[in-house]
Amino acid sequence: MKIYPFLIAVLSLFSCKQKNEVLVNFYTKTGGALGTTYSILYFSNSEIQSKSLDSLFNAVNTSMSTYIPSSDISKINKGDTTVQVDEMFKEVLSLSKEINKVTDGYFDPTVGKLVNAWGFGPKNLKLEMTPKVVDSLRQYVGLSKLSLNQNNTIEKQNKNIILDFNAIAKGYCVDRIAVLLNQQNVNNYLIELGGELVAKGRKISANKPWTVGIDDPSQTDVRTLISTLSLENKAMATSGNYRKFRLDSLTGQKFVHTINPLTGLTEVSSVLSVSVLAKDCATADAYATAFMAMPLQKTKQLVNNRSDIEAYILFSASKDSIGKFVSEGFAKLLN
Repeated sequence: MKIYPFLIAVLSLFSCKQKNEVLVNFYTKTGGALGTTYSILYFSNSEIQSKSLDSLFNAVNTSMSTYIPSSDISKINKGDTTVQVDEMFKEVLSLSKEINKVTDGYFDPTVGKLVNAWGFGPKNLKLEMTPKVVDSLRQYVGLSKLSLNQNNTIEKQNKNIILDFNAIAKGYCVDRIAVLLNQQNVNNYLIELGGELVAKGRKISANKPWTVGIDDPSQTDVRTLISTLSLENKAMATSGNYRKFRLDSLTGQKFVHTINPLTGLTEVSSVLSVSVLAKDCATADAYATAFMAMPLQKTKQLVNNRSDIEAYILFSASKDSIGKFVSEGFAKLLN
């Protein structure tokens, strides 16, 4: 479940001048896309046309939406071997394979059959998950079982393998919106789509970086923030299970169930939310998903050994306390 970070920004229209004395207006654009909502805050000499955004959302959906029966990914999942995928699909598949390797398989867009079988998916097809059933489903999991042919068709080792880019597609779409803004010479913006963020430049009216927040996982009905940070020329994605948890009957500590793609089994995890910073939002999105399933210590080691990502992880330390791991680079951006 994606957690939507709270955007801290003034939404009233105004204008200001940059150092070159060119008048720059502040614009906001909001709407719905990819089954969620988006918000774009930006400074520009002219307003972005809605039709350009609509065309972008339509292209992403046509390529990668599992909710649209006529999309390329839906046709591939149904067994159509003649579909020639576009550049967006190829980029997302390539990045997925890269992060799948880095995370030792904890990020895997082919885990959908297991998610549904355990009753965590949208279809709620909960089965009696005996060892035999789990083993039978594991044959459909494994990104290495998919390959891209020279003619841009997808080859699957097993026709029943289901590919689902939902854990990376929203982040990728945010990146495509950023490309669109860059092409229109917009250099200062904050994009949010379903909780995934890209910030470029600064909030030039105040001459400071964009400020965003991280939700407090102990919140109840009233939304509260546990931290805020300054975001400039970076992407951030957050995944979490704030409300989908169980309480240990003895300690009262919160735990969530995650599916291990390597074993096919559900595992108890104390991780409540993960926020990841990266150079692009698709990368941040994929790692945030992987770190929800990966053992916490393994996640810490991976983050500390890499210079291209930073992480802020909240976990249940005891019945009444929330623990956190904050990488060095992330800590520098906290307010």
